[in-house]
Amino acid sequence: MVPALSLTACTSSTGQASDDDGRPLVLTTFTVLADMTENIAADRVRVASLTRPGAEIHGYEPTPDDLVRGQDADLILENGLGLEAWFAQFTERVQAPTTVLTQDVETIPISSGDHQGEPNPHAWMSPTNALTYVDNIQAALTELDPEGADDFARAAQDYKDEINEVSTYLDTELAEVPDNARALVTCEGAFSYLARDADLTERYLWPVNAESEGTPQQIAAVAEFVQDNDVPTVFCESTVNDGAQQSVIRETDARMGQTLYVDSLSEADGPVPTYLDLLRHDAEAIVEGLTTT
Repeated sequence: MVPALSLTACTSSTGQASDDDGRPLVLTTFTVLADMTENIAADRVRVASLTRPGAEIHGYEPTPDDLVRGQDADLILENGLGLEAWFAQFTERVQAPTTVLTQDVETIPISSGDHQGEPNPHAWMSPTNALTYVDNIQAALTELDPEGADDFARAAQDYKDEINEVSTYLDTELAEVPDNARALVTCEGAFSYLARDADLTERYLWPVNAESEGTPQQIAAVAEFVQDNDVPTVFCESTVNDGAQQSVIRETDARMGQTLYVDSLSEADGPVPTYLDLLRHDAEAIVEGLTTT
């Protein structure tokens, strides 16, 4: 049995911030960034996410309530890399400074589809990249609240230590997987960075945010790769339909792995209420899928 990662991260609220209590308000574009920020904020700022748990981030449309909350924000944190295509229409009405958290991330281009050549925006799915996110959040919070610099630095280092545990787990548990089967096969191409971290070949049915989910040609190509390389398990994400991946399973000897999470955290009582839970869940699902015969 594969040893599970310990779950010690604090559970955070990633929806509405608490009522104004005098602390600065930091607004993030989605729940993953909100949770990361709360883990570094050392309770010195209020944190809220524009989007709610379970929301699809790519095509989100800001609401009048979002604009009202934006007027009260002291700082806004966004992912960048084209993820929040809707963000410009929000920020043009909001005065708060904005920090792009993917600054200094080594990006991977999208390899096919309408967005071919553009950077894959799902950089937070890499534990290695997550350390850069933490540095950027720490710097932004320190600029907002210089008196909290030491608190932010301590919290950021503790958080990095927990993120690094996920990297170590993946490296250790996947070490014995044969080279040909070291493949992460998913519905959406949202795992390029995680695959790079774990030295896995990435295959997917459609690129990031595709309008059509799994053409016959895409299904046939993925099924051929899975069969030729004896890939034991394929995966799909929580926010998309897995019908096309089920077609791959019917045409191969592979099985469907646990659902993977990418764009959004769950509610507090769900499977991935924090970012560390999301990383750990996906890491454990991938390890189980590629090492269980």
